[in-house]
Amino acid sequence: MRYLIIGAGAVGGTVGGRLAQAGREVVLVARGRHLTALREHGLRLRVPEGESTHRLPAVDGPGPLGELRADDVLMLAVKTQDTVAALETWADVPVAGGGTAARRLPLVCLQNGVESARLALRRFRHVYGVCVWLPSTFVEPGVVSAAGTPLTGVLHLGRVPHGTDDTARRIAADLADARFEAPVVPDVARWQYAKLLGNLGNALEAVSGPVASEEAQALYARVRAEGEAVLDAAGIPYTGAAEQRAARGDKVTLVPLDGTPRGGGSSWQSLARGTGTIEADHLNGEIVLLGRLHGVPTPLNELLQHLANRFAREHRAPGSLPVAELVRLADEAVRQGG
Repeated sequence: MRYLIIGAGAVGGTVGGRLAQAGREVVLVARGRHLTALREHGLRLRVPEGESTHRLPAVDGPGPLGELRADDVLMLAVKTQDTVAALETWADVPVAGGGTAARRLPLVCLQNGVESARLALRRFRHVYGVCVWLPSTFVEPGVVSAAGTPLTGVLHLGRVPHGTDDTARRIAADLADARFEAPVVPDVARWQYAKLLGNLGNALEAVSGPVASEEAQALYARVRAEGEAVLDAAGIPYTGAAEQRAARGDKVTLVPLDGTPRGGGSSWQSLARGTGTIEADHLNGEIVLLGRLHGVPTPLNELLQHLANRFAREHRAPGSLPVAELVRLADEAVRQGG
């Protein structure tokens, strides 16, 4: 199989680089300065065992590839807010032997949240979800890092909305050769919703810095409790902490990488890079949406969604709102009922 990494940033670049190291055929899809760096210097992947450079085909879309191959796998690794544009770009690309990508090829959503897979099912017949547990960083154009060892990440994989098949197992086998653990599960959404609860802290980290102090951790606990209440009210199952610990254990331990300070998570990185957008609408916003549908107040998640979007629009520095001020705003939002 040939893997087309649509969005070769932190997660996509790491997965693409590791697959290339394992001898799999990989094409990177990127844009702007990142694409230029990939074409001129290759993908530089920094991991605990050292830095490697991978001279891989790098394109800005399907045009340079022409007709796609029947054994292509589309791995969607853009942020959720960029999903619709990516789906529109790739859905109608012809595939050798007849048909289009949307009708014939597997689309694997390597993304946070749960919305992208739903969007993909509107256009693509064969959609696979992944619960992405992969600490990685976009360092600079052409350079990504992943500090996990002995495995780079754990990627639960399954069909959307549910089930497994031989395609999922073949993809998982390739990922396993590339230093990932990739359990094929019939209920991938259950893992993704559990990850969503953890990602509710992304906006908190983005606007106020690491969730390390007692004050920040207490606020995150309140934000997560809102999320759990919403999922319970909606009847949406999610894996518990014990099951997640059993699945992950100490398989991914972070180690310092020379010259590559570990920043924050994906939302923090979006602010640090000044992209102008952030994924809060599909993380905290997912909880807000479900809360409104099921009559559960979610003032804290609504506040974080609003602040994260404001920070992105105004190109504000990540972590620039003091935690004490955020807590004050949170208490006020609760008093006002959101």
